Amino acid sequence: QVQVVESGGGLVQAGGSLRLSCKFPRMILSTFNNLDMAWYRQAPGKERELVASISKFGVTNYPDSVKGRFAISRDNGKRTLSMRIDSLKPEDTAVYYCNTLPSSVSWGQGTQVTVSS
Repeated sequence: QVQVVESGGGLVQAGGSLRLSCKFPRMILSTFNNLDMAWYRQAPGKERELVASISKFGVTNYPDSVKGRFAISRDNGKRTLSMRIDSLKPEDTAVYYCNTLPSSVSWGQGTQVTVSS
């Protein structure tokens, strides 16, 4: 049973922007509201890595590699997580996933982001 659904990826040129979204259709609202959430990505041949997190209080955190370009947000009422990515770089090419932090639900299919130079 699908626990998370990601969308919004695509093929963009370097310097472009994308907005990714994900939904947790099976998660109870109160549970979602009390969990820290995150976006992860996995590039070909690499380990999955954390790229953005947002606490249940709305505090965000990013690794230096994406700081200033990625912006995570959440809509507790809709059990959705979003992330805007600006100034895309070819090295941002990956499949992007969302999950809790630490991850606790089955991984979704992810959404592919491909950045051309």
